[in-house]
Amino acid sequence: MASATSPKASHFQALIIGSGQAGTPLASAFASAGQTTALIDRAHIAGCCVNEGCTPTKTLIASGRAAYLTRRGQDYGIHTKGTDKDSKNEVIVDMQRVRERKRDIVNSFRGGSEKRLADAAVTVLMGNASFVDSKTVKVVMNDDGSEKLVTADKIFINVGERPAPPSLPGVETLDPSIVLDSTSIQELDVVPEHLVVVGGGYVGVEFAQYMRRLGAKVTIVQRGKQLLPREDEDVAECLRDILAEDGIAIYLSSSTTSITASQRGSGFTLKLNTPSGAIEVQGSHILFAAGRVPNTDSLNLPAAGVAINEKGYIVTNPFLETSTESIYALGDVKGPPAFTHISYDDFRILKSNLLVPPSPEKPLLTTAAREDKIPYVVYTDPQLAHIGLHEAESRAKFSDKDIKVAKMPMNYVARALETDESRGMIKAVVDAGTGRILGFTCLGMEGGEVMAVVQMAMLGGVGYEVLREAVWAHPSLAESLNNLWGFLE
Repeated sequence: MASATSPKASHFQALIIGSGQAGTPLASAFASAGQTTALIDRAHIAGCCVNEGCTPTKTLIASGRAAYLTRRGQDYGIHTKGTDKDSKNEVIVDMQRVRERKRDIVNSFRGGSEKRLADAAVTVLMGNASFVDSKTVKVVMNDDGSEKLVTADKIFINVGERPAPPSLPGVETLDPSIVLDSTSIQELDVVPEHLVVVGGGYVGVEFAQYMRRLGAKVTIVQRGKQLLPREDEDVAECLRDILAEDGIAIYLSSSTTSITASQRGSGFTLKLNTPSGAIEVQGSHILFAAGRVPNTDSLNLPAAGVAINEKGYIVTNPFLETSTESIYALGDVKGPPAFTHISYDDFRILKSNLLVPPSPEKPLLTTAAREDKIPYVVYTDPQLAHIGLHEAESRAKFSDKDIKVAKMPMNYVARALETDESRGMIKAVVDAGTGRILGFTCLGMEGGEVMAVVQMAMLGGVGYEVLREAVWAHPSLAESLNNLWGFLE
């Protein structure tokens, strides 16, 4: 409890800690409903997605694709003036302009969130939050270091995650400017000579391809036997072939053992254990993309009685309630899957349950309804989009005779061939008895948009036969949904 010398607490009906994709709209919703509302954030409004995640990375990836298409111009009969037609088009990358464009878009999105909070009359406190008890939070303000006490009837935690720190022996001896995580790599003003990416998950493969397209030599080191461990083996192998075709060196089932600063410059020597034995890789920059950790360590959660699991994530029930009454957790801080759209759906659930009067026609919403229909997109090029169960998950859940699997290469899709973007594959898993679509993957041109078409069918309970018999516009990517099902077996 606060001592007699502590500042007087300000009371609110709703307190949101963290301005993520759930926290910002939730604060606006409570305030717009007439409830006194405060939001605390220690860094910036709008959370990871806008500031370090989806928005900036996809902006950067768009610059990488522009470089890629420029180099491929002659494949389409388009040549840059002064370029030898017998060689690939030369591309000059202005990294400062790439970074400036990213910053401009981030600032625009962040400004929209700030305006939304201001319009709703949300009290915004910029500082570090920690619990004093289950109803009281201390805020150490960023601007002057002063402390404020805030009490609330309901508290919502939306503080997200951060990149896991590197634990490689010798990394502390390197120039800090060449040791990167998923945030700091976005602020580079030069293209690395040789970027080594430690981790072959979603973050690792996106940055690897992006930097390769800007002209860097790139190496991926992945501890697991495949890239993207969550994906089916055949899909992961297809993506690996695409990245290798792009010129990325990939070491699977490999681990880093030590790193030392180069004696001949600002780079380093990285030692690896690979299936072929120990090797050394010389690099200029290293990106650690092998995991993230929840931002719960500074919240003093024990003071509020909020339970966490062994990895530090907050434990919640299907209603997003924590172990302490009237404290809720939303978004990445409660554990995977760590997707922006899951965080936003958490907001939707709480808004409906807490701000819309209950009635017999309006049951309480829970997270259970979305469990087997969560979509996501990996923004490699081509995109890797997925919804529902993977084949491996389906076979673990059902007997082999109960499911059928269809696989078709993207070079069977007319639209992909016409645009010369035919790398990848499409895959679906269906219930053999009912024709219900259990899962769908598109590693292909605009895979996320194709996946969204199948998602609508899954949400509506429409079987694959309806998609097979539908009249799709020609030539379109959705037209592939006529032919895919001919490969069911």
